[in-house]
Amino acid sequence: MRDILIASVIIAATVVCCAFFIIKLIRKNLESAGDIVSILCIAGAGVCIITAAIVLLLTRLRASQEKENLEHVIDHLNAMAVLWDTNFSYVRVNNSLVRITGYSEEELRDPANLKKILPADAFSENLQAIVNNKDEEFFFKTKDGSVVCTVWNTSIVSRIVTHNETQTIMISIGPDLTEVNKMRNEIISYSKKLGESERKYALTTGLSEIGLLLREADNPKYYCSTRLRSMLGIVSEDGYIEESVLRKAFHPQDRVIFDSFASGMKTIHDDVRSDEVRTVDFRAMSADGMYHWYNFRYKAVSDSGEKCIGGAIIDITADKEKDLVIERMAYIDEVTQIYNRNKFMLMGNEILECTRDDSSIDYWIIVFDIDNFHIINDTCGYANGNLLLRKFASALSVNVSESGFAARIGGDNFALIVHTDGDDQLPVRIIKSVQADIADIGGMGLEAQNLTCSAGYCLMSDGGGCEFAQVLDRAEFALSLSDGTKNSILRFDNHAHDAIIQGNEIERELAKAIDNNELVLYYQPKIDLATGNVVGMEALIRWIKPDGTVVPPCNFIPVAEKSLLITKISHFVLYEACRQNKAWQDMGLAPITVSINLTAIDFYQTNVTEVISTALRETGLAPQWLDVELTESLALKDIDHAVAQMKEIKELGVKLSMDDFGTGYSSLSYIQILPITVLKLDRSFIMYLEDDAISREIVSAVIRIAKSKKIETIAEGIETIGQADILRESGCDQAQGYFFGKPMPADKFEQFLRERQPQKTKA
Repeated sequence: MRDILIASVIIAATVVCCAFFIIKLIRKNLESAGDIVSILCIAGAGVCIITAAIVLLLTRLRASQEKENLEHVIDHLNAMAVLWDTNFSYVRVNNSLVRITGYSEEELRDPANLKKILPADAFSENLQAIVNNKDEEFFFKTKDGSVVCTVWNTSIVSRIVTHNETQTIMISIGPDLTEVNKMRNEIISYSKKLGESERKYALTTGLSEIGLLLREADNPKYYCSTRLRSMLGIVSEDGYIEESVLRKAFHPQDRVIFDSFASGMKTIHDDVRSDEVRTVDFRAMSADGMYHWYNFRYKAVSDSGEKCIGGAIIDITADKEKDLVIERMAYIDEVTQIYNRNKFMLMGNEILECTRDDSSIDYWIIVFDIDNFHIINDTCGYANGNLLLRKFASALSVNVSESGFAARIGGDNFALIVHTDGDDQLPVRIIKSVQADIADIGGMGLEAQNLTCSAGYCLMSDGGGCEFAQVLDRAEFALSLSDGTKNSILRFDNHAHDAIIQGNEIERELAKAIDNNELVLYYQPKIDLATGNVVGMEALIRWIKPDGTVVPPCNFIPVAEKSLLITKISHFVLYEACRQNKAWQDMGLAPITVSINLTAIDFYQTNVTEVISTALRETGLAPQWLDVELTESLALKDIDHAVAQMKEIKELGVKLSMDDFGTGYSSLSYIQILPITVLKLDRSFIMYLEDDAISREIVSAVIRIAKSKKIETIAEGIETIGQADILRESGCDQAQGYFFGKPMPADKFEQFLRERQPQKTKA
């Protein structure tokens, strides 16, 4: 600014002087040519002086503007920056330098402080050396003693000439590389350690023949070490292997193990516990083309937030072969040479854990049963039976060689575990294939047999969190629904299963009810159609719970028949009916017949006659007042045995009735064979009597044939007087139904008898 002011003063003074001399000469009226020359010289000198002053002024203005522009630029740099001249008469620093060094702007204008942060070359007189000093790291200490790393780059940005001297303006820019330098040093240190570790690893794995398998959290591929790739015969340029390629190397029967392991590799990332070491044994194809046994010990680690799972794989074929001898004795079925039930349960539990860890993995459980195998054993001999078992096992193994394994779980029952592969129809195809194979089995007389098998299956995930034993139960339950039908294929059904569960609950409650005397007898009257008198009664079982709830027989009798509780119930009905009938006779009521129903289980037991005889003897009831009712389907199940049993019962003096006649597949010809005393017409014949002439004709024909054989007839299900009248006109002897009276408890039935019958007169 001082130079600019001086230039302005010179220009003003020159202008004033020139003007003075020119005016003075003009006043002399330019008396001579010399005067004119003088004027011109004065004007020229003035112009020169003014021009020089203007040039000086413009130079100073330009230099000032350049400095302002440079200062504006460095103020907007994130890196440290200094504007300075060679003699440090001019120094300008930016905010970044102030912030990083801790010095104030005034302190940084002091050359003593600048020497602390700029290289020594900056203070030399050799400007070229200063400019050439680039890309060299420079360390300096800040005001608080911290060390800063930077690379100063210095350039000449302006040369200004003042007072016959040239002022050179320099700019030095340096980024803060402290953190970068720190990271670089850490990398160098880590690289040295890694190099040492890799050399040790290479030596160790090379000597111990250990392969490494790794999986990183963010990489779907597996890293296989050079040694592992050599062991398995897998080729990869970078060592990374697709999961499908690695799975294919596993033995088909061990791919379920791989699935379990792969699932664990995926989920273990979420629960990294570096102290937990896991281990698994598996078979995989080796480079020699043979399957070898390998042991894999692995764990999960987390370092600086990066998760990785991996471990060491070693060949344990020699040791495993020794173990297999022992395992064969424990887990291989002696007859079929496939897995037994123990091994099947172990594998099933392992696979179940796999499906729990990863819901995308699922398996089918299929249970087979050779239809009528006991008959084949009896007719062809046990040697042929064992031959059939072995051939059946071979058929199973062929159908699951690539996706599961087979086992004999007992007798003629076999089971499979098969990966679903997302195919709902897979189990049906496998079952049908096995059924086709078994139909073609021949040799040693087996070809003469109609060989079939049935199967039940379910999804492992259908278990809903239950144990594998319960999953297997579901498949076996599905098989049980075939109910003897050959070549059945049935899938587990929740509704049917729930019915079984409900049946089991009823069974438990019924067993308690029998012990707690919750079962009672109701009685429904039988009426003589000719006289209208009560001539008989049917004893009907009822279950009355402590809360007063009445459970109808249709809800618990089928359960009782399956659980064999029916024997206890039948025993109660027989004894209670006889006891009550004898009690009413002893009260003076006219004697009538009491009817009880026998089930197939009761009827076909060898000592049924003795049971009835004992009940009559112990209760004191005369045999003629007891009527045993049998259904026609029961009587015709084994006609010869039924006739023999019925004759024995009839010889006791007890009446025999055929119940529900006409509901099964019997014909009237059986009336001649069976030694019955009463024929009971089913309600299905009775309900249409009033409206259907054919029904009336059928009923009349049955009654006429029965009378010709001296067999009494009784119709059940009478609900109207019209039905009763038609039956009376047709010659039917007795009737039973709601029209005459509903089933009643003993006390109400006793009152009913007293109102409808005269009391027996005592002698």
